[in-house]
Amino acid sequence: MAISVQNLIKERKYPFIFSLLALILITFLLLTKTQSPIASTLDLVQSRSTSSSPPTSASPPSVRSSPISSPSTEPPPIHDGLTEPPPIHGDVSWNLCNGAVAVDYIPCLDNFKAIKALKSLRHMEHRERHCPEPSPRCLVPLPRGYRVPVPWPRSRDMVWFDNVPHPKLVEYKKDQNWVRKSGEYLVFPGGGTQFKDGVTHYIEFVEKALPVIEWGKHARVILDVGCGVASFGGYLLDKDVITMSFAPKDEHEAQIQFALERGIPATLSVIGTQRLPFPDNVYDLIHCARCRVHWDANAMVAVTESICWEVVAKTVDSSGVGLVIYKKPVSSSCYGKRKDNNPPLCNQNNRQNISWYTPLDSCLAPLPVDSMGNSYSWPEEWPKRLTSKPPHLSAERDAEEIFYEDTKHWSTLVSDVYLEAAAINWSSVRNVMDMNAGYGGYAAALIDMPLWVMNVIPVNGPDTLSVIFDRGLIGVYHDWCESFNTYPRTYDLLHSSFLFKNLTQRCDIMQVAVEMDRILRPGGFVLVQDTVEMINVLTPIFRSLHWSIDLFQEQFLLGKKGFWRPDGRKTLCPKVREELLGKDTREKQSQDGFRPPI
Repeated sequence: MAISVQNLIKERKYPFIFSLLALILITFLLLTKTQSPIASTLDLVQSRSTSSSPPTSASPPSVRSSPISSPSTEPPPIHDGLTEPPPIHGDVSWNLCNGAVAVDYIPCLDNFKAIKALKSLRHMEHRERHCPEPSPRCLVPLPRGYRVPVPWPRSRDMVWFDNVPHPKLVEYKKDQNWVRKSGEYLVFPGGGTQFKDGVTHYIEFVEKALPVIEWGKHARVILDVGCGVASFGGYLLDKDVITMSFAPKDEHEAQIQFALERGIPATLSVIGTQRLPFPDNVYDLIHCARCRVHWDANAMVAVTESICWEVVAKTVDSSGVGLVIYKKPVSSSCYGKRKDNNPPLCNQNNRQNISWYTPLDSCLAPLPVDSMGNSYSWPEEWPKRLTSKPPHLSAERDAEEIFYEDTKHWSTLVSDVYLEAAAINWSSVRNVMDMNAGYGGYAAALIDMPLWVMNVIPVNGPDTLSVIFDRGLIGVYHDWCESFNTYPRTYDLLHSSFLFKNLTQRCDIMQVAVEMDRILRPGGFVLVQDTVEMINVLTPIFRSLHWSIDLFQEQFLLGKKGFWRPDGRKTLCPKVREELLGKDTREKQSQDGFRPPI
């Protein structure tokens, strides 16, 4: 039978009661002796707000950082910010990344240990992906003075300097009018090495040199190699052209970060030892202006002739800028007429379309043919190509019907649910990522909105990226068990549809959540469609990041990221933390650039 205090009193067993009270008091004194008064108070509040059981939607889990040490104990170990231990589910611990690159940290491109171990830098391997193991679990800090980005379309021409506080490019390219600082802003005049009379003049000059280009009709999807701050792609948007602009990280400081802050499609990449993360034969036009290729050198002339590129335009504009336009063949007949089979044709049987950590080829990719062996047909003119049958669509039975049903499904879902029911401020959304894009139906349904979508095809799923390009959209291959090639705070909205089930079988879901937090802007949204079971797994993780969470129709999870960042001390709910830290600390945070959630 259980012994109660009431029974002990009734039976007048006072010595036992006094002994019990004395034992409790001694235990309490021993515990408090090892901690400072502040640490004890914080631990007490923390213990009241956490539980070993999974948190409910009404009670978000508390988040803990390294405990505050008292003067009588050793300080906590100093982390480099890039190798933080994994958080524990149910009692999640978050720490800020630290170090020289913490604010702009890109895990797979800032792995300095791996880069230092490279035997050579000759082939730009140091600009390629070298992902750390284990994947880092720290959260990137905000730049001092960070604020909600300038909205589109103003952002094309100016952004907040404090959001991307990198002045080196301003000085380095001051004679070329790429970017200049004006008060609180970075201003982009639309100049550049190749754009002496402005980027608009240059775009018109290109089309005049070869009218068949027909910006926005015949040429819709463009790749800009070595793009600078992406003004070429930014101004082509006016022509209904979408450009994938890319450049290596830090070749010119933060140029891709500038592009994304402006609201222009861009990604970090380099032509080094590995293929770019795109399928074969999908871009309508590739632009290479001053990208360190000497096109007029004898060696380059020999190369272009050996791969059957035909010169279709060659001219110089009034400012002295030269232009050469090559045309790629549409059939392999030219390859057979070459004197030397160099470079040879790639073995089509051994070639995969998905390019992910795939070595660069020294052979020519096969030209596409249809199911009957006929030469590849150009997609319909834009915008018809968005909804017409894609040339790269699988020849399997019912593939066409599935494609059209998918397009219809996303059109209905976006109009009836995402644009109406979901509490998303679409006027603040410019850079969008679809993390599991399928046929690109989500992006197609948003085509009339003033935004663009980076369509991501996971490398462990069906390969539909060629179809996405056929539709006049852009995208990349990626493995979500690793970090994405972009700077922090570069997307306004992350969308995923039934992505996480396969990921849980390959990597820790916390790792994916950290990456989502890294690339999402403060004030940005996460929209997840998934099973009830997976949403129940994701909800407490997102709450631990202090995202506001909303669930609708039992299968859609909407998260909104605020401006919260862990500060290295025990992190409590905002109200309790304010009471403990006091007014002086809050004022200092404001002076240091803290911005409240919007």
